[in-house]
Parts: sequence; C-alpha cells; structure tokens
Amino acid sequence: MSEALLKQLPNATRYQVGALPVREREGRVEVCLVTTRTTGRWTVPKGWRMKGLQDYTAAQLEAEQEAGVTGKPGKKPIGSYLYWKRLNTHFELIEVIVYLLTVKGTLAAWKEQAQRRIQWMSLADAALIVDEPGLSALLTQFVDKG
Repeated sequence: MSEALLKQLPNATRYQVGALPVREREGRVEVCLVTTRTTGRWTVPKGWRMKGLQDYTAAQLEAEQEAGVTGKPGKKPIGSYLYWKRLNTHFELIEVIVYLLTVKGTLAAWKEQAQRRIQWMSLADAALIVDEPGLSALLTQFVDKG
C-alpha cells in the first residue's frame, strides 16, 4: 500500500488485546483460531482492555473464555493489526495488540464454547484463512521464521 494511501486512512481510536495461542504437536507449531460471534470469521481470541489487568493478562483471559485454552502469555506484544469492528450503527477501526500465549492445557468447558468454533492449524493455514490482512501478515512473519 502506498504511503499516500496510508495517510488517508483513519487512525485507530480504540484498542483491543488479542492472544495468539500456540502449541507444539509432533514437532510442528500449531495455532488456535476462533470464529467471531457475529460473522463467523476466523480470528485470534481478542477483546477489550480490562481495567486493573495488564494487557497480556487480559489477552490470556480472552483466550480462556473464547477458545478454552490455558497457558503462559508473553509480556511483550508480538505485533498488532487493524480491523473494522461492526457496531450497531457504524463500523469502528480497532487496533488489536497481540500477545503470544504458550498453551499448557485445554478446558473441558469454557464461557463462550457454544458461541464459537475453535480450530488448531499450522501458521501457514492460519495466515490464509483469516480475513484481516494485518493479522495474516503477522502470522506470516512467524511462518517465515520457521
């Protein structure tokens, strides 16, 4: 995208935190994606910042509630991406700050289990299936490192 075009885009005015849940299976790294509640798009677990919690702890909590995964979050973001959030009367540009979550276990039941689907997949497949170009680019950075 050209710099001139980028300058015309609005800046994100609100922020969310997201987790990139990862595990190793048979020598391969897998990531866990979830579907959004309203449109069923594949994405990472994410939500609004939480007062009184560090962003990485809030991201960890979102992963538990949305994907039923538990683990240890990294304390520094691995990147961020922009997306348009559908609200009742308009769309809003949101920046999602993403933290790596090293998955230690999965829950038998979790808060949003009936509202979402979850899927473990390779980084390359995840980069292809997500709709947000920025999230796809973030996932691709990890594919390129592997």
